[in-house]
Parts: sequence; C-alpha cells; structure tokens
Amino acid sequence: KQWYQRRVAITAGTQAFITGVKQNFARKYTIPIDTLAFDYDVMAEDCDTSKPPDDGAYVNGLFVDGARWDRAKNVFAESTPKVLFDTMPMIQMKPMKKLDIPDRPIYWCPVYKTSERRGVLSTTGHSTNFVID
Repeated sequence: KQWYQRRVAITAGTQAFITGVKQNFARKYTIPIDTLAFDYDVMAEDCDTSKPPDDGAYVNGLFVDGARWDRAKNVFAESTPKVLFDTMPMIQMKPMKKLDIPDRPIYWCPVYKTSERRGVLSTTGHSTNFVID
C-alpha cells in the first residue's frame, strides 16, 4: 500500500509488477494464477483514485502513438493533426478468471516500455520493450 500512497513510478521490473498483481488476486481468492488474465477499465478524469482498488491496480503515465483517447466518448479516435502522442487517462488493471472476462468488442493494444520498438528477442521475436497485450 505504501508504494500506491506515494505514487512511486514503476520504471523497472514491469513484468514482476504485473505478475504480482495477479498473484495477489490469486492468493486472495485461492485461484490458480494460470487461470487469470486482465480486464481493463479506462477511468473517467474525475474518478476517485485516492484509495487503491479492491482488486487489481491503477496504471498511470501511458500514452498512445498515432491515435488519441476521446475523453468525451470514452473511445479511441483519430489523432489530432500534428500531435503524435496522446496521454491516456488512468487505467484500472483488473485480474479475473479468463472465462469471466466479458465478451465485448475491444481493441487489443500492445504496451511498450518506451516509444522505441527496437531490440528483438531471439527466442520469441518480440520487442525487448514489449510489456503486455
């Protein structure tokens, strides 16, 4: 809870953080971790994030490349002319059983640590900056 209260940026150990969020949920509800995935909620600008969520984590500081988040409609939209990046609102990562994630139209957007997508792992072919999809 202390890291949340101080809002410390997570710059290293991103995969460990993601796994930790799943582990906390799995232990809380005694569910095997390999049956879990994330659902995501893009939070409204005026939502209260002064307390941590019951499950999952709030993520802040992400940006979109080549698009923008339409805050009025709560959807992705075409980017504004001459604007390359748009900051995303706070997002709640909600771990849940894979089978319980609602079936709805969503855009699967990969997340990278930096805007540079170089450095490819020889084992998987993924970018070394790739975090989550």
